[in-house]
Amino acid sequence: MNTLLESRTGPPTVHTPTAREQRRVGTVDRLALHIGLALITWGRRPQPLPASRERLASEREQRLLTLDRERAAERDALLSRPSL
Repeated sequence: MNTLLESRTGPPTVHTPTAREQRRVGTVDRLALHIGLALITWGRRPQPLPASRERLASEREQRLLTLDRERAAERDALLSRPSL
């Protein structure tokens, strides 16, 4: 005995949804979806790699050397000027 048989007689009825029965996403839900996607894409943006200590040290040394060269050039320019 099969317990899954329907007790109705006649052909099965097919339910076709009308335009009013279609589900629509509400404005609040749509806004939440856009905000969520924006947060996900913002969170996955590429991050700059942190500078290593050696690189930071060499950049500092380069700045100090450049400053020393500029001071030496200014000093040489002041010393080579003819005095009045």
